Amino acid sequence: MTDVDMVREYLLELQDRIITTFGQIDGGKFVRDKWKKEVGEPLQGDGVTRILEGGEVLERAGCGFSHVVGPRLPTSATQNRPELVGASFEALGCSLVFHPRNPYAPTVHMNVRMLVASPRDAEPVFWFGGGMDLTPFYGYEEDAKFFHQVCKDAVEPFGADKYPRFKQWCDEYFYLKHRDEQRGIGGIFYDDFSEGGFNNCFAMMSSVGDAFSRAYEPILNRRKDTPYGERERDFQLYRRGRYVEFNLVWDRGTHFGLQSGGRTESILMSMPPEARWAYQRQTRPGTPEDDLYSKFLVRRDWV
Repeated sequence: MTDVDMVREYLLELQDRIITTFGQIDGGKFVRDKWKKEVGEPLQGDGVTRILEGGEVLERAGCGFSHVVGPRLPTSATQNRPELVGASFEALGCSLVFHPRNPYAPTVHMNVRMLVASPRDAEPVFWFGGGMDLTPFYGYEEDAKFFHQVCKDAVEPFGADKYPRFKQWCDEYFYLKHRDEQRGIGGIFYDDFSEGGFNNCFAMMSSVGDAFSRAYEPILNRRKDTPYGERERDFQLYRRGRYVEFNLVWDRGTHFGLQSGGRTESILMSMPPEARWAYQRQTRPGTPEDDLYSKFLVRRDWV
């Protein structure tokens, strides 16, 4: 079995585990959509998109696996590696975004991936990336601390420096520059990572993937049945608009997929089913909505 085969097998198994866990919580059924890129398209490869829409707990939840091969790395992947401009590539990963129905339950994102680039007249190079982050609409200190502790536990065996580095990286990455605003409370994020060789990188990627359900399942179970009204729903949809803005304007994964000719339906499954925008909306001081901005959408040391 090749290195790529091992990563592929792990990612498909991870997808199955996650879908089983959260399908049981919701009670609904994730649709299984297998797809394949044929010879002659910009990319070749295959994938499996698993998606649940209109669930009792998860209003929209998508978890996708993809494995594609392309003739030329897109600019989103070479902006920090100019020596790889023009290189062919192979990329595979598992990515998810869950949008719960209840405004008190936070949106969550997780992604783990591997990319192999093959420059002309040079040896192939690989790197890994991934992480997870939490985007609440109504903040809870216990949720934020718990989520970050699980993230820290997942990467600490690979070096005491990993959580502080990846936590800062996450804070800096999931930031809406045009709004001067964090997307959520962060978590961990890393990219272009090849430290310690393939086995070390694969083990760390697996540890992050395995930690996702431990990090999010207890939070979702705590918040999914909290009573709410139109006020909370309206604020949830307004804040979902920020999620859309980040994914379309700043997210490198979205850009990579669209620039490389990936499958649009699978790339954009991260979008919420409903969102709203308002002109210069302000929150009232002392409200839970205002607390989100002042206490949670700021860079903090949670653990």
